Amino acid sequence: SVVYIYIYIYCFFQSLPSYCINSIAMNKPLRFLGLLLLLLVLLPSLVLGECTCELEEEDNNKDEALKYKLAAIASILVAGAIGVCLPMLGKIIPALQPEKDVFFLIKAFAAGVILATGFIHVLPDAFEHLTSPCLSDNPWGNFPFTGFVAMVSAIATLMVDAFATSYYTKSHFMKNKPQPQPFINNGDDEERVGEHAGHVHVHTHATHGHAHGSAAAPEDLGSSDLVRHRVISQVLELGIVVHSVIIGISLGASESPKTIRPLVAALTFHQFFEGMGLGGCISQAKFKTRPVAIMALFFSLTTPVGIAIGIGITNVYKENSPTALIVEGTFNAASAGILIYMALVDLLSADFMNPRMQTNGKLQLGANVSLLLGAGLMSLLAKWA
Repeated sequence: SVVYIYIYIYCFFQSLPSYCINSIAMNKPLRFLGLLLLLLVLLPSLVLGECTCELEEEDNNKDEALKYKLAAIASILVAGAIGVCLPMLGKIIPALQPEKDVFFLIKAFAAGVILATGFIHVLPDAFEHLTSPCLSDNPWGNFPFTGFVAMVSAIATLMVDAFATSYYTKSHFMKNKPQPQPFINNGDDEERVGEHAGHVHVHTHATHGHAHGSAAAPEDLGSSDLVRHRVISQVLELGIVVHSVIIGISLGASESPKTIRPLVAALTFHQFFEGMGLGGCISQAKFKTRPVAIMALFFSLTTPVGIAIGIGITNVYKENSPTALIVEGTFNAASAGILIYMALVDLLSADFMNPRMQTNGKLQLGANVSLLLGAGLMSLLAKWA
């Protein structure tokens, strides 16, 4: 700091005309005043340049903060439940059925929300945590861990996606494989040839959006299409749950009403939009009532439970501690990789390359507008949360 002061003083005097320098040099009060003014200019930059990992406690109010936390638990729980249940009301509201055009628009909006969550909300938080000056430079400052963890997470999601789909598809077809029967030469062989004909082996390509095979019976919707939707909904919920718990803990551990107040409204909308995305995937998976209720309840409770955990560990939790920064940063980066992969590959690519959308210009335009609207609104929420 002293060296910087001397450099500034030298540059200051070098920039003055010679007659000014002579006047200041001959007059001690002027010399003192000039040096004082220079120090006043430099002092803020010198103070602000210091890195501190200590939390500011002047705005903390534990009792008032607790009121906001309880309000956050109630509002986020209700918003999440409404959001995740809304797309699953197809039996009551015909327009929300997966076969309708409106459902494509809802899914495009939800995919934009999930994509913005990964890029705008979760990934920047991971960068902030894992590049914090409160962490040692070795190894955290010498390698881009955030991008690496997000990349590995996306690749792992692809592998889980592929292996799970393959496993469930094989198990489904093995279960429905026809049993060999003794040959009787009375024409029954023709019937046996067609015995499995009603069972159609369907496979889809997300990047081309086409399917092979004739119409399947309702019970044969357990083909690759249905399996894919079930795997997608479960992996997507995993990615959402991870970062929902983390943001809940962060909010619950804070004791600053000034920090919590804007987060209550922002996270309420955040959870509502995310719920719509997840609910759309669950409705397409055609789960039975019990699994649907469990998945919806699990999603709705994650952030409120995270807030409750945060309240419980308020006295021992320090958000700038190396352990908290590393754990939160790593989980956020992994969550971002999952959400970005799911939004681009399993949601947007599959729907936008679907023949139904490819042959319908109005639906394609509406889906693009919905996508941009969902991504835009979710990005806007980053101003507060």
